[in-house]
Amino acid sequence: MKINKYVEDLRKKSATELNEELVAAKKELFNLRFQNATNQLENTSRIKEVRRNIARIQTIISELSKASK
Repeated sequence: MKINKYVEDLRKKSATELNEELVAAKKELFNLRFQNATNQLENTSRIKEVRRNIARIQTIISELSKASK
């Protein structure tokens, strides 16, 4: 249920908002990987979650670009 709500929220956003969300998610992933490399990360499952969120955002962006053509 939580994932469906997140995807619904993403679908309501514009393309520029999605791009901003994508940049923020990629920065978060970088920081999580850095923390993991230095053994400071306690919740390693967050990396997987952020990677999936990035994929979700990219999927919606591609759907919007295909719909506009």
